[in-house]
Amino acid sequence: MNVTLTLLFKDLATEWRSRDRLVAMTVFSFLVVVVFQFAWPPMEPDEVVRFAPGVLWVTYVFAAVIGLGRTFAMELENDAMTALALAPGTRGWIFLGKAGATWLLITLVQAMTGFVFALFFRVDLWTGLAGTATVAALANVAICSIGTLLSAMSVRSRFRDVLLPVLLIPTLIPVLAAAVHGTAATIAGDGLPFAALQPLVVIGGIYLILCFLLFDYVLDE
Repeated sequence: MNVTLTLLFKDLATEWRSRDRLVAMTVFSFLVVVVFQFAWPPMEPDEVVRFAPGVLWVTYVFAAVIGLGRTFAMELENDAMTALALAPGTRGWIFLGKAGATWLLITLVQAMTGFVFALFFRVDLWTGLAGTATVAALANVAICSIGTLLSAMSVRSRFRDVLLPVLLIPTLIPVLAAAVHGTAATIAGDGLPFAALQPLVVIGGIYLILCFLLFDYVLDE
């Protein structure tokens, strides 16, 4: 547990000094919102509410890919990956520290992006803010879990910038479907449906446990 807290604090402190991941994800998200705004055809307010969650989560996922791609970039310098592998205790705690820091960064970017999205598309996200925040928090567990594992697997590859999204996005399809369903319901003021909540909890829990256990073998490679 001490390893997890140490890595979490180290990654957040490093990000606070450099802000490279945070700025990259935020700028990308804002640009995607602007592009969708120009490409968005004239719609009635009801149609906007129906299609907006899909656009919002596409933006979230691709911004997350950018952040996850930099998760282990610093560890490549001075062979710090070897130092991580030699850390005492179960290596799964290293995974939790990395995933936790990424979860916080992605959640912060999503909050800022949601505010900008609501302004551009005139969508009232305050109506079901608690439900939307719950959906995002649970979906981010799955995104950060499998994303951190795949980032560690691909970081030494010459094609890591292409390999990570190719491997990650297919694993997030059920998460994305449930997140869009849940967000659409909360924006419409219908409350968070159990049909969307259940897969987010189940998939997020499975990814978290499996990645915790498999991370030991990933560092060995």
